[in-house]
Amino acid sequence: MATVVTEKLSRLFINVRQVPRLLAPLSSSTVSSSEVPRVFWKPYIHTGYRPVQQTWRYYFSTLFQQHNEAINVWTHLVAALILLLRFQQLSQRVDFGQDLHAQPLLIIIVASITYLTFSTLAHLLQAKSEFWHYSFFFMDYVGVAIYQYGSALGHYYYAIEPSWHEKIKGFYMPAAVLLAWLSCAGSCYAKYQYHQSARLLSRLCQELPSGLAYMLDISPVVHRIYTAPPSEQADPALLYHKCQVLFFLVGAFFFSHPYPEKWFPGKCHFFGQSHQIFHGCLVLCTLAQIEAVVLDYESRRHIYSALQGDLAHNFSALCLFTVTCSVLTAAYMARKVKNKLSFKEE
Repeated sequence: MATVVTEKLSRLFINVRQVPRLLAPLSSSTVSSSEVPRVFWKPYIHTGYRPVQQTWRYYFSTLFQQHNEAINVWTHLVAALILLLRFQQLSQRVDFGQDLHAQPLLIIIVASITYLTFSTLAHLLQAKSEFWHYSFFFMDYVGVAIYQYGSALGHYYYAIEPSWHEKIKGFYMPAAVLLAWLSCAGSCYAKYQYHQSARLLSRLCQELPSGLAYMLDISPVVHRIYTAPPSEQADPALLYHKCQVLFFLVGAFFFSHPYPEKWFPGKCHFFGQSHQIFHGCLVLCTLAQIEAVVLDYESRRHIYSALQGDLAHNFSALCLFTVTCSVLTAAYMARKVKNKLSFKEE
């Protein structure tokens, strides 16, 4: 089975490597930053923008063209396809329908595919208009909130050590729900209120809740890494957990700092943007995280079954609650954007 999966992934990666050859040269239909509304501007990116107010078919067709969002689209699209393949392979040996303890694993996989899909659509279609730019990125933030909850649940359910579980069991999951929603709400508000101005306030609204959420969500993993005896340091799951932490921290740096485009202003319209590096690191983080959680699910049942009991249904309900709150928040902010743009047109 492992050999078959490896062969499938190898063929997929070979096809992915051919994607740049399939992309058309930078189309003459792309425009400079002066030809699109300010909301679309990216720091130090002066050209490669797609024109607004085109047909939906046009924006879908740009999947195979060069523009300043092409790499962002493909990184998450390929990762979503890889995870779909991984989920199909896992479903052959994991009974997601009957095994109560498999529900959190299902949630984190679906949450990962969801955020990758939402991000792909946001970067592909946001150039349609100012309203759709805001709306698609609000949807992206919903996906991030769902993924944050899924990560928190996966770490709490499978990776946690009994000693840490005893300390945080009274508040961990409610706090994870609250911070996931605050991350969505803060990102939506920062996008709506501060887009290209007041960078400090924008960062506080967007990055503070996300940073707090990550510190909480990753705490079971960090505790396990630091308390693992020498005999367990070579545990494959632990190695994957270390990789996911490393990739996330590197990605967080590039999310917060516009390098290398700041060093080469106007030269990174297609390739070399910090957000593209962030995407790549986040993909590697997610893939390593899923592998770690799968290994923990398979090898630590004697630990988590005793700790979690029959609480999986409760955690699934909390997931639904998180999704509902995040979607309602994004819909509310989209309505505020629509009213704001209507007022501006008048």
